[in-house]
Amino acid sequence: MLHHYWPILVFIAVALFVGLVLLSLGLLIGRGKPNADKIEPYECGFPAFSGSHMRFDVRYYLVAILFIIFDLELAFLFPWAIVIKKVGWVAFYSVLIFLGLLTIGFIYEWKKGALEWE
Repeated sequence: MLHHYWPILVFIAVALFVGLVLLSLGLLIGRGKPNADKIEPYECGFPAFSGSHMRFDVRYYLVAILFIIFDLELAFLFPWAIVIKKVGWVAFYSVLIFLGLLTIGFIYEWKKGALEWE
């Protein structure tokens, strides 16, 4: 039974070998001479305006959570759409409930003003 796993082990071994060889060549051949210009912090070609520890608005995180929610919605809907003829009406109504709950959540976020920027 273990002979079925040999191609996977060979693939992992070759990938590790190639990765280690390329990293080693980069360390041996590459120039690692930092100077003041290379290590100077910059932001879009300009010197940094402030420190790296700045506060973000909470709405940024709300929009990110909304993106994740709707991204996951699509991840659940694609497999369902493929097997829709096999799963029947119960699954159809289950997906309608799922989409309804997501719509209610989206309307709640919209009413709270999470999608509005100043």
